[in-house]
Amino acid sequence: MTSRSTSATGRATAGDEEMGRGLRDGASRPDHVRQVVGRLRRLAEQRGLEGIVLSGPAAVAWATGGMNTAIDRALPVDMVWVALSEGAQLLVTTEVEYPRIVADCDPAASGFSVLAVPWYDPEAFVATCVARLGAVPANVGSDGHPAFGVDLSDDLVISRMALTDFGQEGLRWLGRDTTHALEAALKSWRPGVTDREVQAEMVRQLELTGAEAVVALVAGDERVGDLRHPLALGLPAYERMMAVIVSRRGGLNVAATRFVADKPASAELAERFRAVRQIEAAVLRACSPGATYGEATLRLVEAYAEVGHPEAWREHWQGGPIGYGTREFELAPGFEQSAFWSLEVSPGHALAWNPSLSGGAKVEDTFLVTTEGLECVTSPIDWPIEHVEGFSEPRPAVLVRAGEGARK
Repeated sequence: MTSRSTSATGRATAGDEEMGRGLRDGASRPDHVRQVVGRLRRLAEQRGLEGIVLSGPAAVAWATGGMNTAIDRALPVDMVWVALSEGAQLLVTTEVEYPRIVADCDPAASGFSVLAVPWYDPEAFVATCVARLGAVPANVGSDGHPAFGVDLSDDLVISRMALTDFGQEGLRWLGRDTTHALEAALKSWRPGVTDREVQAEMVRQLELTGAEAVVALVAGDERVGDLRHPLALGLPAYERMMAVIVSRRGGLNVAATRFVADKPASAELAERFRAVRQIEAAVLRACSPGATYGEATLRLVEAYAEVGHPEAWREHWQGGPIGYGTREFELAPGFEQSAFWSLEVSPGHALAWNPSLSGGAKVEDTFLVTTEGLECVTSPIDWPIEHVEGFSEPRPAVLVRAGEGARK
């Protein structure tokens, strides 16, 4: 049974429920917001800025603890903006959304004042933020909005990657809910069931938890082997089915992949699955606190060579850090000038590496870096597992439904 969190006024808030149902060990949205606001104010001081304005969904979700759910999931600019200075902590939204934000999200409990602007005035958000901050736009930092003079996009990604206790707990709950939806949907597959039926069940299960599918790739048979990003086309599958999901709730994202088949894989495909698990284990072992993401990237490339596929890393995105972005950033050899190449792996970072080989072998789960080691938040729940030598976390195997026959 799902428990429902309540605000300081005793009201259950939608945002609390979405961030996870077990906010333990004192993890709370107000604590999260205080920590994030502190980071942002220190960043503004270091850069000599009069304030910071956040308008993108990922940055706003991070700064507010995911208190608001997007009305239009496709909009690149949020309906709620965050404006901060040394003396101001504001949310700016439209007059349409204002009553819902105040009623459902309890922003005052997290220290936010809320301002409403006309929905029909395209300049209102910027003008209100600047006026209330008492700032010159050229000296305001942002997450890339062109109205403000200093683009802090890379700094903000680096700052938000170390998830607060509240964020880590939300990631764990999202990971469990996502794994359940993914595995339950694939268990419903029988030879003859279409990719869209599996996808619909996966998304249905996920939406019941208040999460959404940001990425859903479901396909079967030869499409799994031929394509790296196969989309569901309503085609029946008779031999195997793959499902890939990136889910989002409260602004946080997790990623996972699973396979189901009607018979064991061929020796060649089974060997490729073993290889991708070894590659994943190698890059995850390289992500110990204090190591850099550049070092981890080079280790991943070495691991491809060690399993006999030295150039295969070029064939597909390899994944990496995840959190408030579906991919916080991507690296590859030649990206040494990136701000993220020398960034150190730290406790609180989340990882979803995604090694794959042609023919349909792929592995992906989401891990949280902790002081005790790596914690898989999408660990298999009721699913066959494989063990990789030198790596403690069990990895998902292919679920074989041999002898169950076609669906009548």
